[in-house]
Amino acid sequence: MSPSLPRSRAGLRGMPHGAGGPTAKRGLRAVGAQRAWQRMLSGRRLDLLDPSPLDIEIEDIAHGLARVARWNGQTSGAHIYSVAQHCLYVEALARARSPRLDTRSRLAILLHDAPEYVIGDMISPFKAVIGDAYKAIERRLLTAIHLRFGLPAMTPPPIEALIKAADRQAAFLEATRLAGFDAGEARRFFGQPPKFSAAMERDYLKPWPAETAQARYLERFNRLTRQQS
Repeated sequence: MSPSLPRSRAGLRGMPHGAGGPTAKRGLRAVGAQRAWQRMLSGRRLDLLDPSPLDIEIEDIAHGLARVARWNGQTSGAHIYSVAQHCLYVEALARARSPRLDTRSRLAILLHDAPEYVIGDMISPFKAVIGDAYKAIERRLLTAIHLRFGLPAMTPPPIEALIKAADRQAAFLEATRLAGFDAGEARRFFGQPPKFSAAMERDYLKPWPAETAQARYLERFNRLTRQQS
């Protein structure tokens, strides 16, 4: 199970509001007044609009991300290309770009898409149509996840920039190797192709079964948290 937390919620409700501040939250509550929580396999009941770190478990995150498809499932192979596998790939690319990254930064990179375990991986064009509501929920979930695992509520700007750069690198390679984009089209959307090893391509760009993605995500998380302690 995830590292233990004190049972009191004192101090956790003081999370930064950012894009998901009180006004946005009240508007979202009006839309989803009937039920705004999801029951997890761990037994936790997670409030999606006002998430508490106490209701977040890494086992739920790994299970969910391993079963959420990147590219709306429009990828080649016998299995979906999961968000869990993508997060591991982004973390590997970030380490390759910045070999001296500290453990906390690597953990933040691994968790960068963790909110998608409950809200799914929405493709960028659709995010743009929905606008601020999706971003507000995503930000509050990510803040709660960070606090749950001992990270700063807000990712430091240099690490945020590194995540974006590695994420675009991963997107270019996923797009051209798995999602049917040609190189010119991918370059327009994601920038120049990254340098990468053949071993990395063999490992991270062949979609894994959900059980493999879940196990590898948990294994990497546990290794990083052991290094932190």
